[in-house]
Amino acid sequence: MSDLEQFRQDTRAWLEENCPLSMREPIRGFEDMYNGGRNPEIDHPDQVIWCERMAERGWTVPHWPREYGGGGLSSEEVKVLQQEMKRIGARRALDSFGISMLGPALLEFGNEEQKKEHLPKICRGEIRWCQGYSEPNAGSDLASLATKAEDKGDHYVINGQKVWTSYADKADWIFCLVRTDNSGTKHEGISFVLFDMDQPGVTVKPIRLISGSSPFCETFFDNAIADKRNLVGEEGNGWSIAKYLLTHEREMISGFGSAPPKTVGQMAVETMGADTSGRLSNSVLRQTIAQYQLDTMAFGATMARVGDEAKAGQGLGPASSIFKYYGTELNKRRNELNLAVLGEPALGWEGEAYSDGRVSRDWLRSKGNSIEGGTSEVQLNIVAKRVLGLPDA
Repeated sequence: MSDLEQFRQDTRAWLEENCPLSMREPIRGFEDMYNGGRNPEIDHPDQVIWCERMAERGWTVPHWPREYGGGGLSSEEVKVLQQEMKRIGARRALDSFGISMLGPALLEFGNEEQKKEHLPKICRGEIRWCQGYSEPNAGSDLASLATKAEDKGDHYVINGQKVWTSYADKADWIFCLVRTDNSGTKHEGISFVLFDMDQPGVTVKPIRLISGSSPFCETFFDNAIADKRNLVGEEGNGWSIAKYLLTHEREMISGFGSAPPKTVGQMAVETMGADTSGRLSNSVLRQTIAQYQLDTMAFGATMARVGDEAKAGQGLGPASSIFKYYGTELNKRRNELNLAVLGEPALGWEGEAYSDGRVSRDWLRSKGNSIEGGTSEVQLNIVAKRVLGLPDA
């Protein structure tokens, strides 16, 4: 028996024994994910148990080095773990911006002290992070940010405002872009700092969205303190870190394009009925859904291929813009199909008969996908210039 096959058997046995049955149920949405933190939102006690068991093995982030709390698994072992979790329908034990965004940036740019302090806490879900990038006058033009960090010797004093700060009202710490120097171009003089949100100089105000939820926030800094030891990389080199982190954010957002456990096709057959051949009775809608499913499969295969190339050391680079653009477009198409399939029951906003408006709220929320993490227009410009090599207009 090969080492990889032995790993598969051991992993299968461990998952069967340790994954609670409640954690083998499909995730219903963002609010059903476990994000950890000092004051975690717990929908079911097994969320904490499952996270603790996986973190003990380093499997909340299986590809990170063991010395930083990860599993130290090879790319082949990570794939086996993912396959075995999918086989029993096991949920990811922990979802966080620390895993998907900050962690990769710290592994690339952080010093040893920063890695040892922050990465294990991310793996164990002890600290929940938010991202301080966009500002009221610096959205797509992120480099025009104005939040200022004044050097006070062993710490910075931070003043300014961020907007669209996802889950800032629930976060413990923030990774934040600040301006430490105004003497050069707008891309120069930007620094990347980490600091605690639980301090008098930080105020957070949730923003209510058209979907009715409030995941985004305005975040105000009034003489907030950030220790110099939590400056990542060199002072003034934050733009390089910001760009690197954005590739991981866009890859994360592109995951919206992946199909949920119950596909649109399954839901359509259950709702609208099948013909004598077992196919969806509405032939026009059937063709539309089939095209969506084919596009989703092609997208998944492409993501898997580029993911293997990245693990082989080729990096992700501008491909993240392709994924971000296409993944969010797929997500919008899926939500529009859900409306078409369910019809009038999908339009209800509240009440048990309408699942409290989940379908219509998800459809409205999906419109923001083409803005957050870099607008679709910006992504298409990046693809045109850096992937296709087209000249400027």
